Amino acid sequence: MAYPIERKLVIAVASSALFDLSESDEVFREEGQKAYRRYQEKNLDVPLSKGVAFPFVRRFLAINERFPDKNPVEVVLLSRNSAITGKRVFRSIEHHEINISRAAFLEGKSPYSYIPAFNASLFLSANEGDVIQAIDYGYPAGKVLPSKVVDDLGDGELRIAFDFDGVIADDASERIFKEKELPGFHKHEQERSGIPHAPGPLADLFKKLSFMQKLEDKAVEEDEDYERILRMAIVTARNAPAHERMITTLEHWGVNPNETFFLGGMKKSRVLEILKPHMFFDDQKSHLESSGEDIPMVHIPFGIANK
Repeated sequence: MAYPIERKLVIAVASSALFDLSESDEVFREEGQKAYRRYQEKNLDVPLSKGVAFPFVRRFLAINERFPDKNPVEVVLLSRNSAITGKRVFRSIEHHEINISRAAFLEGKSPYSYIPAFNASLFLSANEGDVIQAIDYGYPAGKVLPSKVVDDLGDGELRIAFDFDGVIADDASERIFKEKELPGFHKHEQERSGIPHAPGPLADLFKKLSFMQKLEDKAVEEDEDYERILRMAIVTARNAPAHERMITTLEHWGVNPNETFFLGGMKKSRVLEILKPHMFFDDQKSHLESSGEDIPMVHIPFGIANK
């Protein structure tokens, strides 16, 4: 029997993150809602191109293929479209063979308030206003930034990278850094090295992904030829001596990333361009860059970094 949605790891995605809607949005902005509706009806059978979040979503759903008796993950669509104009989105989902069956169409209204209704641990959207509203209400959300869409069908691994402060953990230490600069920050973190951080906006997502890792650990024990899907990394500007409190937090939560990078102010792109994550989450826009502009980046507009 499949897991009920309350026990699944659920990600909610807006059509603006899943597909390239730039052409459709241009029609809406320049010609209005009626023209937009006519445009979508005229192009109903023309599949939408893949958007920035598509490679991430496709691989995320592939976890269910490895654990068909559990189906532990799900993606739901939360859309500002009406159900009528949303028909093209669902036909595009079918065309690209993505297993998404649950959706909410809000006809112009922001969908953020339905994040808890679907038990979502993350809401991805290209609409900055929707994401900011979600974060303000304490819901886990991120704005997908424009980038090249690279979906290598021969690469089945799902690589997810997170910043730590203001993303997995709260922003309390970032506030200390802003007030007391680096020496005061290091002193503060050393004095509290044995005290775990409070959770940040994506802590629940990180913990549930760690549970998926444990499912894969068990699969490897049962079959040494099992090929893992999930690979998680933390890429943080922290370095020693502030590293220990972060490790204490991860141990307290019972989670263990596959790779951890303490960069001490180095540009994160130097690591990300080698790691090539299918999604990188950071609360500071200045860290969300890559020379090739081909790394999917998500801005988490949370905490002191966004004041």
